Amino acid sequence: MMIGTMFADVFRSIFVKPVTQLYPKERNLPAKSYRGKLSFSPVACTGCGLCVKDCPAKAIELTTLDRAAKRFVMTYRSDRCLYCGQCVVSCKFKCIDLANDDWEHAALGKKEFTLYYGKPEDVEISLVKLAQQAAEKQPG
Repeated sequence: MMIGTMFADVFRSIFVKPVTQLYPKERNLPAKSYRGKLSFSPVACTGCGLCVKDCPAKAIELTTLDRAAKRFVMTYRSDRCLYCGQCVVSCKFKCIDLANDDWEHAALGKKEFTLYYGKPEDVEISLVKLAQQAAEKQPG
């Protein structure tokens, strides 16, 4: 009885179109309300830090290099992010957004999950400061 049921299923599936999707070639578009990876505009930022305060996952850090010259570096850890959108709601100057077109976040290492937003020279200065602080914390 089991073999007859199996052959019936096999015979039926020969005439049915596959349900699976050929992923790399065929992709579904995300919903318009989907909240993907964070994008930051340092030009509009005033450094108020409301986004950092309201982030429940502590995924955002804002480093102020020079408030008068509007030099800020945002460190975004996407592996911690809940994609709740609270940072977008809290930002009064609309310099933070969660894009709905960037939804493939898989990576092989942990380093790819930490992103730095800001002018390239400001990011470089911030990374040097972080390296110095890490060196000071190490014993020996």
